[in-house]
Amino acid sequence: MKEIYYLCKRNILVFMRDYSAVFFSVLSMLIILLLQVVFLGEMNENSILWALSVYGGERDVLTDEKNAEYLINVWTLAGILIVNTVTVSLTVMQTMIRDEAKGQLASFYVAPVKRIKIALSYILASGTIGSGMSFLTFLIGQGYLLLQGNPIFSVEVFLKILAIILLNAFVYAAIGYLLALFVHSESAWGGLLTVIGTLVGFLGGIYLPVSQLSEGVVKVLKCLPILHGTAMMRELLTKEALETTFAGLSEIIPEQYAKEMGITLWNGEVQISLENQISILLLYGIIAIIVAAVISKRRTIQDRK
Repeated sequence: MKEIYYLCKRNILVFMRDYSAVFFSVLSMLIILLLQVVFLGEMNENSILWALSVYGGERDVLTDEKNAEYLINVWTLAGILIVNTVTVSLTVMQTMIRDEAKGQLASFYVAPVKRIKIALSYILASGTIGSGMSFLTFLIGQGYLLLQGNPIFSVEVFLKILAIILLNAFVYAAIGYLLALFVHSESAWGGLLTVIGTLVGFLGGIYLPVSQLSEGVVKVLKCLPILHGTAMMRELLTKEALETTFAGLSEIIPEQYAKEMGITLWNGEVQISLENQISILLLYGIIAIIVAAVISKRRTIQDRK
């Protein structure tokens, strides 16, 4: 365990000392959050206000507008947290690519340390930084919500948010390690991250609600971990906002809204439970670790060149 701890600590310090990487990781989080709020927020708010005007009868328009804005803000924040968890965790894995380029990975392989420990050190470092950056994003988002006059989340919700972030961060760190085994240069890894970062926003229903995607695409996405991670976070953050915004309306209205916005996921008439969503994420993480362990055990450093 000591070897894993010291290697993990070393990997974290290597990444954190790259100030430009840290800066742009934080900057990208803020840019995505700003774009979501500015360009997509109003459109999604209007859809809520339309539903309230049609099905809600006479209501306080100003209160509805405030509640709708809060609901969209927490819906957006939930999606951003998952995007950041994925992208930052994968970005940190570039440390392994850089180690190979400098010959340090070869030194690790000939050292009296099992390769599984070397692999776990990269995965743990990636997951730790990814979860830390994402929780920082949440705190920034919570600060923004407070400035808007909205309540602070409870301690229970804070802990659940942290748990979901940690789960996603370490699952994608494991997947990132597996992908990194097939990449041989920092430039190639950077290109791969650009593609993944673009796809994640759409595949997770983060930039667009799942209701705007075709039924066939949604069925495929339900087999991927990103959509489930996003839904878990959204269901947690929007629970109280949904109840407040659609207060006084039939339960069918918020239920249908949650379906269309990817807050809840369904197989036919059955909602996919939280337990099943966690199981799907864990399954992907475990498979990634097993496959990566088999590949790395059989490879020499020359095989990666």
